[in-house]
Amino acid sequence: MSPEPSPIRLSHVSLFYEGGVVALDDVSLEIARGERVCVLGANGSGKSTLASVICGLLAPDEGEVELAGERVCAGGRPDLEAYRRARRSLGLVFQNPDDQIVTSVVEDDVAFGPENLGLPREEIASRVARELHRVAMDDYAHADPSRLSGGQKQRVTIAGALAMEPAVLVLDEPGSLLDVRGRSAILRVMGRLANAGTTLVHVTHFMEEALEADRVIVLDRGHVALEGTPEEVFSHGHELTELGLEVPFAARLSQRLGLPWTCSEKDVVDNLCKLGTVPNLQRSLISEDPQRIKSVCELGTVPILQVQHVSFSYGRSVPALDDVSFEVAEGSSVAVIGQTGSGKSTLLRLLCGLEVPDRGRVVVDGNDTSSRRGRKAARRAIGYVMQHPERQLFAESVEKDVAFGPRNLHLPEQEVDRRVTQALELVGLAGRRDAPPFKLSGGQRRLCALAGILAMEPSVLVLDEPTAGLDPRGRAMLRRVLARLRELGITLVQVTHSMEDAARCDRVIALDQSRLVAADAPRDVFSRESEPRLVASGLGIPRSLRVARDLERRGWPALGDPLTTDELVANLTKGQSLCQPAEVR
Repeated sequence: MSPEPSPIRLSHVSLFYEGGVVALDDVSLEIARGERVCVLGANGSGKSTLASVICGLLAPDEGEVELAGERVCAGGRPDLEAYRRARRSLGLVFQNPDDQIVTSVVEDDVAFGPENLGLPREEIASRVARELHRVAMDDYAHADPSRLSGGQKQRVTIAGALAMEPAVLVLDEPGSLLDVRGRSAILRVMGRLANAGTTLVHVTHFMEEALEADRVIVLDRGHVALEGTPEEVFSHGHELTELGLEVPFAARLSQRLGLPWTCSEKDVVDNLCKLGTVPNLQRSLISEDPQRIKSVCELGTVPILQVQHVSFSYGRSVPALDDVSFEVAEGSSVAVIGQTGSGKSTLLRLLCGLEVPDRGRVVVDGNDTSSRRGRKAARRAIGYVMQHPERQLFAESVEKDVAFGPRNLHLPEQEVDRRVTQALELVGLAGRRDAPPFKLSGGQRRLCALAGILAMEPSVLVLDEPTAGLDPRGRAMLRRVLARLRELGITLVQVTHSMEDAARCDRVIALDQSRLVAADAPRDVFSRESEPRLVASGLGIPRSLRVARDLERRGWPALGDPLTTDELVANLTKGQSLCQPAEVR
């Protein structure tokens, strides 16, 4: 019996964008039926372009492409009829759900693909119900997608792709807007699909997600730089760093502790408990975290933000926020966490005066946003960085883009230039003033958009998932900028799904199903007593704390509450050598 043909085959594929930009450079790739492939790479490395070629949305300029048994492109010449036939077996989940949602009702959007396949009405209804349940969106079947959170929209697009039952499913950063539980759920769905024979191509910036794949491909400037099993690829730590990536947390921790190299947290814990000590600690690596938990600025005592018994609804019976109260001290750094749809983005819109509470009050620097004058004053005080701020870039140069806001304030040109210079220096783009914004990397575009907001000199900076969609290098760059803003005394409020980022803030505000469940220092929010509630709310705890808890359950002496890798390593060296293997005790 002849072997089953591969559903994806690319041979010497190259693709060029306008201006001679090389998006793919002589890529040859074959993916077997039922194989689960993860694609990694820095922003701008060609990942999304490769995903678009594999799912039939883009035809290359050079090379040959076979999709779902159809030879769709040869010698850079596309066969449109072959593409039409192949696309019936191909599915794609875009990086940004707004690019994929086409209707005003959730269940209609999920049904859109099956309807275009000409399926019977009963079959379409069955698939829609099944996939909405699979992504935990049953209760939103009749909702307007435009009123959903970013994470909820992403769930809808995933349900729509699954409803088509594709033989090949391509997912471009499907978890970038999802909470910890949501990402885990999507990974479980992908695992079940792979076991059922679906071919999966998964683009991600989360290194831990790549561990689930059969094969990992790393792109660099359009060509394949590394390829192999997850363990093989992540063993090239130095090369990955040079490519703007990183190895998984467990691999970094095992290296710092002098343990046998591994990508598994369980292996790290097992190895420590077998040894009963920390061997050969690499003290040269004792500090890797870009920020410290302790605030570097003296916190103000006067609250600059006050949220008093606030409730808000978008017209649905279920409120987006329900009786939420807290205060934010001037000069502090606050993280807002919560599962997808818990009300985080709504809270930010209320703080910025873009929405008015149905009940309660929001006070920004002494201004009640219930009045038009108060909202206007709040908008002057707050700089709002949206989920995809780079989409607001439009000018022909970085300098003109950053200067747009101050010029609209009719400031003297000398003052505009001072603000632009200062903002670009803060974000590290002083040397790119004359560059077109769209020639910057993904991380630099986000910093450019941030500079435009900083040029307005807000006293409070509100950021909605600022690191979403950024590669490890871009995330580190943005965190350094935020640390610098903290030094300058700017109040920071950021929505994040990263418990590590939340742990570095002065305060954590946790939401669950529209209600406030915690508003305290990170050590209190992530305490042993609070951990069950966080897990039940679809959240997690910082990875260092998770390892510490696992070690203590295995008999290691109490390690306190290490919220960062630095603290975990330090605490391990203080209280080591009391843990014994289970079979010895």
